[in-house]
Amino acid sequence: MRGRLAVGAISTVSAVDLARALGDFRTRYPQVQIRLQMEMTESLVEKVRDGALDVAFIGMVPSARNPGVGEKELMRTELVAVVPPGHPLAGREWTTLARVARETFVDFTAGSAARRQRDDAFRAAGLDSEVAYEVTTVEFLAKLVRAGLGIGMVPETIAAGLPGLHAVRVRPAPERTERVVWSARGPSPAALAFLSAVGVDPG
Repeated sequence: MRGRLAVGAISTVSAVDLARALGDFRTRYPQVQIRLQMEMTESLVEKVRDGALDVAFIGMVPSARNPGVGEKELMRTELVAVVPPGHPLAGREWTTLARVARETFVDFTAGSAARRQRDDAFRAAGLDSEVAYEVTTVEFLAKLVRAGLGIGMVPETIAAGLPGLHAVRVRPAPERTERVVWSARGPSPAALAFLSAVGVDPG
């Protein structure tokens, strides 16, 4: 097989081991040129629609839909609060959404799919929150939280990989779904082989 495989992903993808999947694919298909781009969900979906990317791994609220692309849900997780050592919530296993709403937040850019995962849950509960710091990567979110500038909310699958932070379950918990998307016109042979390798049948 020859050609290209252009893959997009959010920085918090955890439903697949993307590095391993790409490595295995390169070993099996050395003539395929692989390219990886990491961006926010909205940009990735648009690039799949436009044909700039073959497949993309994204994260969204479960109710969201993406017209113009094929998609499949890979996993569903809950968001947890992440706090620095010494924070009043650091020693607790769980807390309420109303309690974390009193905190200053480090969060993703307003209007993004990553931000909406938390915003929708707060809105449904009739709660407001103060976001003082907006970021585009989970790594920088974690740095600001470690510095004591606020708390964050990230998928529980990601929280375990953020050293120096304590994860606290929240009730009711905001939900998040990870999905893979591909062109509605159908995946290329290379994209089809890659989707198959990660256990996805685009039908």
